[in-house]
Amino acid sequence: MLIDLPLEQKSGTLAEQFLRSTSVQGRAAIDYQLYVPPGDRDEPRPLLVMLHGCGQDPDDFAAGTRMNEMARRNGWLVLYPAQSAKANPQGCWNWFKTSHQERGRGEPALIATLTQEIMASHRVDANRVYIAGLSAGGAMAVILGRAYPELFAAVGVHSGLPHGAVEDANGAMAMMRSGQPPRQATDEPTNDATVQPTTDAKAEKHAKTVDAVRPTPTIVFHGTRDMTVHPLNGEQVYADATSGVAGAQRVENGREGTRAYTRRTHVTPQGRVHAELWLIEGGGHGWSGGDQSASGTDWLGPDASDQMLCFFMAHPLGDNRA
Repeated sequence: MLIDLPLEQKSGTLAEQFLRSTSVQGRAAIDYQLYVPPGDRDEPRPLLVMLHGCGQDPDDFAAGTRMNEMARRNGWLVLYPAQSAKANPQGCWNWFKTSHQERGRGEPALIATLTQEIMASHRVDANRVYIAGLSAGGAMAVILGRAYPELFAAVGVHSGLPHGAVEDANGAMAMMRSGQPPRQATDEPTNDATVQPTTDAKAEKHAKTVDAVRPTPTIVFHGTRDMTVHPLNGEQVYADATSGVAGAQRVENGREGTRAYTRRTHVTPQGRVHAELWLIEGGGHGWSGGDQSASGTDWLGPDASDQMLCFFMAHPLGDNRA
């Protein structure tokens, strides 16, 4: 419990804080850090959940994305759950395991419950709760957005992967390398020329899971030179987010920083942008427009943090479904 909150000397308002704590949920627990902006704590504020990539922690991820700086200007709370080395030695979220791909199980349940705890202990605008992540964190953000559409109004995915395409670590590596799930083994000889990816059993299963859920508004960033997670993964996340959503696609080419980009938007008949895909020309495996002093950033490209917040602001819960 916080008692003596610091005051900003000039304004007399409560100062910003970057809190560190642990959420204990039965036999499970999850560490986290919470950025609280300065100002009136009685006013409901938006909440953004940020899921780090492999080998990162909340401090590193916050510095690289500069999301606390963005949140300070806009008055947002930012929650940074931390993956434990016990759960994954590389510090990755276990998006590739079936036990962590569904509502009410594994890491999605831990993160969702943590989010609800923060909403209960702080003044949060329940219509403006969002989730975003990088790489494995981006893949887990996709899962959370699909599993808890009543909680998260929109999703941000940077260098991430689609939901439900793989079931284990081997499948994850294949998906990361090629953007396609591994093919099922067969005892029958096959002619490679006749094999089509669309007949793969895992791909068919993935398509069925996509069709079963109304997509949550999603913004995607991916570098075209990402050698860790193939850019086709970002395109698949965007395709899933627009599956079954009526509308038209618009394409814009531009340049920000020193990198060119192609931006696709899916616009509904009501004129709302339901999804965006930013393909950063020459971008690698890192948060576009991030701070180069931290890991996992590509500081030469468009500002992904700024664009994500703009997208989120346009998608409150209840007004965000096409």
